[in-house]
Amino acid sequence: MYQYHKWLRSFHAVARTGSFTLASEYLSVGQPTISEQVSALEKKFSVELFHRRGRYIELSAPGHMLYDITQGLFGQEDEAIQLLQSFRQRKHGMLRIGAVSPPIAMSLTYSLMQKYPDVDLETSFTTESGTLDRLYNFDIDLAILALSEFDPRLSTQLYRTCPILAVVRDDHPWASKDEVSVQDIIGQPVVLREQGSRTRQLVEEGCAAHNVKLNCSMQLNSREAIVHAVVHGIGVGFVSAVEYADRPGTKAISFVEQPFQISYYLCCLQTRRNRPMIHELFEDSARPQVE
Repeated sequence: MYQYHKWLRSFHAVARTGSFTLASEYLSVGQPTISEQVSALEKKFSVELFHRRGRYIELSAPGHMLYDITQGLFGQEDEAIQLLQSFRQRKHGMLRIGAVSPPIAMSLTYSLMQKYPDVDLETSFTTESGTLDRLYNFDIDLAILALSEFDPRLSTQLYRTCPILAVVRDDHPWASKDEVSVQDIIGQPVVLREQGSRTRQLVEEGCAAHNVKLNCSMQLNSREAIVHAVVHGIGVGFVSAVEYADRPGTKAISFVEQPFQISYYLCCLQTRRNRPMIHELFEDSARPQVE
């Protein structure tokens, strides 16, 4: 069984990094050893785990199935090492948080810093798909995401709900008002996030529910870019209330009907739901914040 463990470890490293060379660096083991162990695993069980095309490789169907298992196997091994390292550093644990929204994540991180001063906290930001990949790969322990679909592999809990606001330049006709009707969007040039963005999806669904047709003048892939476009007069933007920074030259406007609401969820792998710190965090957040 120990021999299989070494072979599986090499397979997992190659699957995770996408390269025998990178797997060698990841494990600090010679590349020939990695290749030999993966080949031994394939020969022993008469299975092709990788399709090899010159210098490029990709997981086969059996390889994908095996990787789903080794993610849990070696992810928990990594977690055990991190725990041992925390003892050596005289810390009481580590929690790695991933998110799409910096304001939401930093608010949670600050709260955790106050509650667990001896815990090593790491917070990182990427796209929703990137954050989910890191969660499945055991690269992070907890995520805060505005999910549109729910994976049974995850334990999820509503964390916070807030409105999506319009953002306009300070010389826009709406700038003299605190709120407008969703019907006022008709005819306005708007700047939207890229396809697949949860904010965009909610804005489009809310407008459709009120029979409002959007006039998209530009689509961009970050909230910062949206605000820059607004400043340059390209159109009306939309951002979550918690993510709006009062940038000079812009104003955030509410909608009378409150047609756009975005919800953020705490997410962790089901296998980690009862880890003490995560369990306590879910319990503490059982009553979601609503703005």
